[in-house]
Amino acid sequence: MNVETRLHHYHPAAKTFHWLVAALVFFVWPLGFLLDLVKSGVHNDFLFWHASLGFTVFWLMLARLCVRFLTETPAKPSGMPAWLSGTAYLNQWLLYLALISQPLIGFLLVSASKGMFTWFGIIPIPSPIGKSPAVAHTLAEIHQFLAWTILVLIGLHICGALYHRVIRKDDTLARMT
Repeated sequence: MNVETRLHHYHPAAKTFHWLVAALVFFVWPLGFLLDLVKSGVHNDFLFWHASLGFTVFWLMLARLCVRFLTETPAKPSGMPAWLSGTAYLNQWLLYLALISQPLIGFLLVSASKGMFTWFGIIPIPSPIGKSPAVAHTLAEIHQFLAWTILVLIGLHICGALYHRVIRKDDTLARMT
């Protein structure tokens, strides 16, 4: 990759983590939403995939954050107003925070509900809190609130990308593709 390309695009690892997390979130979020709607016979299957893939999002986000701190971030498009740049920056970091917090809260929720979380049915992850229905209820409310928050943040993120592509006609979207 030449210097010119590197300065205008995110690192290939950052792009990979971005799109992997996006794909997983668009799969995990509906699974979580459907948990309350599916019949009891398939509820555990939905929960298995929701929890296992959600926990995968946590690890991918940590890796993504490492890449973010270890690689160069491309410059913002010229002429971008400070308020727009600040809004994009805030939305991006709120997404990072939410996409790291949400799987952790989900892990604690499964731990408080079931007493043990086994990642993909293979790797047991010890519960730091043990089985606790009262804590599970509170964690479920936080988890649901964060799920809707993530949806709003992603919606704003997509609207921002479209705004740059369609209205401003700058290369913001191309930096991550």
